[in-house]
Amino acid sequence: MSDDFIMQMRPWFGKEEKQAVCSYMDEDGFITEFKRTEIFEKMIANYTGAKHCIVVNNGTISLTLAAIASGIQANDEVIVPNYTMIATPNSIKLLGAKPIFVDVEAETLCLDIELVKQAITNKTKAIMLVTANGRYPKSGIEAFENLCKDKGLILIEDAAQSLGSFYKDGRHIGNAGMVGSFSFSAPKIISTGQGGALITNDDGVMAKLRRLKDFGRSSGGNDIHDSIGYNFKFTELQACIGIEQMKKLQYRVERKKEIYQAYASNLENIKQINLFDHDIEYTAPWFFDCIAEKRDELSIFLKQNNIGTRPMYPPINNQLAYSVPGSHPVSNFVGNNGLWLPSSSQLENSDITRVCGLIKDFYN
Repeated sequence: MSDDFIMQMRPWFGKEEKQAVCSYMDEDGFITEFKRTEIFEKMIANYTGAKHCIVVNNGTISLTLAAIASGIQANDEVIVPNYTMIATPNSIKLLGAKPIFVDVEAETLCLDIELVKQAITNKTKAIMLVTANGRYPKSGIEAFENLCKDKGLILIEDAAQSLGSFYKDGRHIGNAGMVGSFSFSAPKIISTGQGGALITNDDGVMAKLRRLKDFGRSSGGNDIHDSIGYNFKFTELQACIGIEQMKKLQYRVERKKEIYQAYASNLENIKQINLFDHDIEYTAPWFFDCIAEKRDELSIFLKQNNIGTRPMYPPINNQLAYSVPGSHPVSNFVGNNGLWLPSSSQLENSDITRVCGLIKDFYN
């Protein structure tokens, strides 16, 4: 068994991506988004079952564009989970809107719908539901759809960690809201280095998003502007990589499920560490997350033995960037005790055995 360092996460690019980029460069293309980008968008739309897909330069911008297209403006309130990557509230803050932090379910780390109901005010315009690590809320996505319908709110899905995961009704995650957002940053199940995607089944929203990402142009390539817009376009080089990554997605989805099962089997008798449950019939873990006693000491021990880990997100309301008062016991607990184990798709079974053996050594 190798003693090489096992990273907590690393992207996985192969010769196919290199060949695709080199082949495109031989075509003397403009590199700006064009036919390859259209192919990549169609692949995502087909995989997720969405009518439209629009790719942009990163996943934070995709969330911001989703909010703009939803009509969210400065001083509006948007409910977001207190446990999430900070890009979620930052995308709202960028518009001058106010993220309202709500605690999450202990089992799924998705928004707690009962707490969401308590947080709704006459300024609330939308709920940004993060499907944490590909999981859907135990209350069910239908409960959020019905709540938004009853209260006249917009549902935006931050599905950055959920490509390859589905709701029980067969819809790919991201298809329940008016807009669903994905990320292709380096740690995601597929990556284009940076990048994001929006899916929607609404023709009008699609048209807004396409104008917003391209300076507000009335159509591509002209300088007639029907509305305010920005430059959040993709590139053909990213699309070349993304096309090849999409061809590998289904294998990675299945491999993530196998790795989860291997971790669960190896760690089931270690009472000091508890993996979060995952419904692998429908969903694929992005990272392998757990609650660990003596988390920081365990992380140091594993690093000393060439194993990389990463603490899970701290509660956002307590971070200096926000410093918002509030009681959020679940996100506080996860911030203090949550740990991401090595999670790369390319992990071998022997790697998992090695990681789990060292965890057993630490606790024993």
